[in-house]
Amino acid sequence: MTIDTFATTENGFARLGLSGALLKAADKAGFASPKPIQEQAIPPLLAGSDLIGIAQTGSGKTAAFALPVLAHIAALGARRVPKGAHALVLAPTRELAVQIEEAFRLFSRGAHISTALVLGGVSRNSQVRRLRDGVDVLVATPGRLTDLVRAGDVRLSETRWLVLDEADRMLDMGFINDVRRLARATHPKRQVALFSATMPSEIEKLSLELLNEPVRVSVARQGTAAAEIRQSLIMARTRQKRGVLAGLLADPDMASVIVFARTKHGADKVTRQLDQDGFTAAAIHGNKSQNARQKALAGFRDGQVRILVATDIAARGIDVPGISHVVNYDLPDEAETYVHRIGRTGRNGASGEAITLCAPDESAKLRAVERLLRGRIEVTGDHTGEPDPAPARTERPRQPAANDAMPQKPKAKKPHRGRNNGAPARPAGAKDAAAETRTAPRRRRRRNQRPRFAKAA
Repeated sequence: MTIDTFATTENGFARLGLSGALLKAADKAGFASPKPIQEQAIPPLLAGSDLIGIAQTGSGKTAAFALPVLAHIAALGARRVPKGAHALVLAPTRELAVQIEEAFRLFSRGAHISTALVLGGVSRNSQVRRLRDGVDVLVATPGRLTDLVRAGDVRLSETRWLVLDEADRMLDMGFINDVRRLARATHPKRQVALFSATMPSEIEKLSLELLNEPVRVSVARQGTAAAEIRQSLIMARTRQKRGVLAGLLADPDMASVIVFARTKHGADKVTRQLDQDGFTAAAIHGNKSQNARQKALAGFRDGQVRILVATDIAARGIDVPGISHVVNYDLPDEAETYVHRIGRTGRNGASGEAITLCAPDESAKLRAVERLLRGRIEVTGDHTGEPDPAPARTERPRQPAANDAMPQKPKAKKPHRGRNNGAPARPAGAKDAAAETRTAPRRRRRRNQRPRFAKAA
């Protein structure tokens, strides 16, 4: 495979070992100066070592593994294997998989490298057709890929590069057994890279199973958020949160906002309330179809939708430049999820703000988050001493008072509801025609009957 020669002393990726079309593509994409995770991860990955990378979300992990993988594939010069892929990247959510595949296409411009995306919620047949002749890079969610492998539509025996992104999230979502099976299906001499913002003991155990003497890279303590994110806390009871959120969104500086709810029902409810309060918002969660989720995300990215209401399924998959604020309408069940939520803002060195609304019954979740952060979140407002807003009620017309100067209509007498079931009352002495019909023949028979005992003559 022919690679254009391109090098510049101004691009920091050149000293990491990248060259040719990849260096040129990184420069065009605005990646002139590598982030800390990229500086530490790219050289060992280019050298062929397995790697465990720990860095806060939004720190540039995708480029840290995408560029070395593409460099290896470009140097391989091997033909594509039908139904196979040279490299496999597994991601926990559809949104994250979509954005990883977009990054691979961005960095591989001019290098004649093909990519494919396999995820649920879209046509399976189109994915099978895409993989028929084989691809260089396959980005997938574990569930759909497992189905295709079992059906024989995908073969991973020649896959030599495996990347697990947000591995702890795949553990939380129950994908860990699928990940094990897919990893075992790849080439025995594969190179594996595992990336995440947190590294619980279960993922540490998985890394020992799948990785061979990995290099460990950690550019931030586990569970830390980017320094560029300003965090604040507003105390409010559950019934007060709607009004507090509306007051926050009245600020024009909140130009692009993600509001996180704990449940799908809660996300839909917050979206309806925002619409009633005059704000344009779209919801994204697991009950939405993939097309609906992509449409909402595209509208948010394009600026047509100012507010995106999401559940934690999107906390690891939304990479939209310029998100100014993240609002935690509900605190998450897992403290680590808080880090991933607020990491949607303050990405790649940009500033951002994360605001959390905390009800009194969420105090235990707040303490867990602050233990993870090893510090207190600044309280900038407390509404718990204020009365709850009155519940919305439909106004009924006022009934006229007794002394109002209004003509009073005479009350109509209610019909008697006895055995006639509300039918008009009969005039006195009137007979029921049906009863008359029933009794008349009986009386005629009695008149025609002869006496039971006749007198003797």
